[in-house]
Amino acid sequence: MNSPSAAVPSEIVQSPLPRLKITEIFLSLQGEADSVGWPTVFVRLTGCPLRCQYCDTEYAFHGGTWWDIDAIVDEVLRQGVRHVCVTGGEPLAQKRCVILLQKLCDAGLEVSLETSGALDIAEVDPRVSRVVDLKTPDSAEMARNRLENIPLLTARDQLKFVICSRADYDWAKSMLVEHDLPGRCMVLFSPSKSQVSARELADWIVADRLPVRFQMQLHKLLWNDAPGR
Repeated sequence: MNSPSAAVPSEIVQSPLPRLKITEIFLSLQGEADSVGWPTVFVRLTGCPLRCQYCDTEYAFHGGTWWDIDAIVDEVLRQGVRHVCVTGGEPLAQKRCVILLQKLCDAGLEVSLETSGALDIAEVDPRVSRVVDLKTPDSAEMARNRLENIPLLTARDQLKFVICSRADYDWAKSMLVEHDLPGRCMVLFSPSKSQVSARELADWIVADRLPVRFQMQLHKLLWNDAPGR
């Protein structure tokens, strides 16, 4: 069941102009997925219609500053690295996010999108590497999973499970088989901080010989949960 405080899509601010509401743009190291370790510009959009119990970016739910889309692209290029990650919040909750993704690709950048998996990914430029969550039972937002996204995934994409308990792990294992997920894209398993230890999850994966990629969030190991890092 969703939290009573959860935003609904109608509360995500949209603009009639070619602009997006941005919480922050910053340069750091990519902390997860297949481009982990690369210097990356992060474009964090404001707003999210979900309220996952382990969310570490609640500061992006509200506030933000309006940016013209072309100005965002210029700022990313000014940073001088070739990887850029569009994230949130939930970036696809702002409809013009797909325009930003296309323009970043047109600029010759390596572009990734981090999305909750609750919204349609069909309109995302195929040049973008889509990192899509599949919310587990203990995330508190499993009902928001848009399973129609699964057939759209390709070898360029990644599907991420944040594991909060052994029950979550067993559920995720069943989803691997039911939807042939390893045959579609790279599958990532991450431990939810303070709920499942990294070693415990790693041992489960090894014992079951799962065809998934274990990951820890590099940015948390380096900088904890500091915004802008």
